[in-house]
Amino acid sequence: MKAERGGAGVTASELARHLATDVIVPDAAALAERAAREVLSDAERAVAARDAFTLVLSGGNTPRRLYERLASAPYAQRMPWDRTHVFWGDERPVPPDHPESDYRMALEAMLSKVPLAPERVHRIEAELGDAGEAAARYEATIRHAFASLGCAPDAPPSFDLVLLGLGADGHTASLFPGSPTLDEPRAWVAAPWVAKFGTHRITLTPRVLNAARHVMFLVSGSDKAEAVHAAKRGPIDPRWHTSQAIQPTSGRLTWLLDAGAAARLESTTRHTVATPSA
Repeated sequence: MKAERGGAGVTASELARHLATDVIVPDAAALAERAAREVLSDAERAVAARDAFTLVLSGGNTPRRLYERLASAPYAQRMPWDRTHVFWGDERPVPPDHPESDYRMALEAMLSKVPLAPERVHRIEAELGDAGEAAARYEATIRHAFASLGCAPDAPPSFDLVLLGLGADGHTASLFPGSPTLDEPRAWVAAPWVAKFGTHRITLTPRVLNAARHVMFLVSGSDKAEAVHAAKRGPIDPRWHTSQAIQPTSGRLTWLLDAGAAARLESTTRHTVATPSA
């Protein structure tokens, strides 16, 4: 992915980074609480506007805490589960009951505990032997789901909220440094080869991620501080800091960080340091 320049010589990545809102909270528990509030707010707004809420889940320990919070009071009772559709941003090539499955994690932490109808849970069929076929099937699944919501069949879907994490190597979703998927011009879902793991992964492409109404990064822990600093204060190079490829076309971009993850970020006017509510 090239860092294309716009007016006054500013790249799209630089503009997206400047316009992003950074919310810094004390610890992982506060991050889960703040994220749950954001999810509920986006859900209520989406249902009021379009009578549906489309949510893209991420894997990892940080979102697990969020999902557990959403499955407990007061969020479990307040979330519009009967209007919610759940998708995944990426998945490992494993069966849905595998310990490394992002679907299994979300099922155990949240989906099995809330009144969300099975037909509204759109998982990636990552257990197929052919990752390319799994990607093609998932794109068809997304197209069908959004068509049922009255959306145009050919335009990239505008998910209401996409949750993303950040790896220590700077990757997000399954967009790893140097991945050719960063330059994918047409597909909504791809199955790039990930050399460091010796396997394919299934992932949404930047084309789809950047069409979302709201993208929210969830990053926790001091072990991510260097990656956060590189993504937000380092050179603009989306091919290697792949989170920089996330540049919502017309949606919002939020970085929700705990104090450990934000340790190397200097204070700016775009930062909101969240304090516990009374």
